[in-house]
Amino acid sequence: MTDPDELIRTVIVDDHELLRTGTRRILEEAQGFAVVGEAADAEDARQVVADTTPDLVITDIRLPTLNGIDLAARLADDHPQLVLVILSAYDDEHYVRAAMAAGVSGYLLKTMPSHDLVTALREAYQGGRSLVGTPQGTGEKDPAAGPQVAGEQLTAREAEVVRLVARGMSNKTIAHQLGISSRTVEGHLNHVFDKLGVLSRTELVHVALANSLFVRDVSRSPTLDDTGEER
Repeated sequence: MTDPDELIRTVIVDDHELLRTGTRRILEEAQGFAVVGEAADAEDARQVVADTTPDLVITDIRLPTLNGIDLAARLADDHPQLVLVILSAYDDEHYVRAAMAAGVSGYLLKTMPSHDLVTALREAYQGGRSLVGTPQGTGEKDPAAGPQVAGEQLTAREAEVVRLVARGMSNKTIAHQLGISSRTVEGHLNHVFDKLGVLSRTELVHVALANSLFVRDVSRSPTLDDTGEER
């Protein structure tokens, strides 16, 4: 019998119960893993990780409220020794770069054979570097991912907010510098995320740098809506 202390204690995060169950079954049938928890969203995932202290977290990208890349970044901050792996349907370079910047050890695709998944997870846990920056398996392109017409889609105020995000400023700091509310900053960022097809601040910075959005001139003043809030 395998020593429980030698098993890779694993938490699975996916908003689809069927996929969580399938991944659990694959790991339970393989040697060397113990699934100690599951979660359907980021908030539950952080609590499950805190309660179970796993060695490995496998998370999807598309989650309710908070995406898997931002979840990985927060878990990496909270639990520096935790091994984080993205298991996604989407083979997209923007997601991969953002995931690696968030501190994940591997970006795997849900279409990969189960034995390859197990092997890749073991390698990630053991610190293997061959997973870094390269999606393992084959997947689809996310139609919502990637900037279509990067800078031209943004208003002057949105471009200004992007530049300040690229400098590492928090929403509160940006709001103070621009003389607007944190809620307005959040609204601008939500619009930018939708326009550029990004999922996180980390990915936004990558897109901003790639498209020189952080050096664009602001030539127009922001306008106000009927409530007096900036648009």
